[in-house]
Amino acid sequence: QVQLVESGGGLVQAGGSLRLSCATSGRIFSINVMGWYRQAPGKQSELVADITSGGSTNYADSVKGRFTISRDKPKNTVYLQMNSLKPEDTAVYYCNADGLKTTSWGSLRNYWGQGTQVTVSS
Repeated sequence: QVQLVESGGGLVQAGGSLRLSCATSGRIFSINVMGWYRQAPGKQSELVADITSGGSTNYADSVKGRFTISRDKPKNTVYLQMNSLKPEDTAVYYCNADGLKTTSWGSLRNYWGQGTQVTVSS
């Protein structure tokens, strides 16, 4: 069935950069919106950025100007370019696909990846 797999996480020093990728597999007809969420130790999950099927983007205030979300529609893949990383960016980053259809007549479903760890040292 449909799966989302994140990659690109790792350990980086403050001020460095990382590029996260979220690859999808399985039969996919369409996705309304794809986004990145993160959960830091002791904190609730928060939306980092998302992008709609039409290309509109949305960012958390804390990452504006530093992170960029993009997509490759033919591959149903979404990316998160993270620059000028800060220790407070340390978290597990999760990929999300909302309003996903496996067929044109199918229902809208929500899928999550298992997450990738991003650690920013000071």
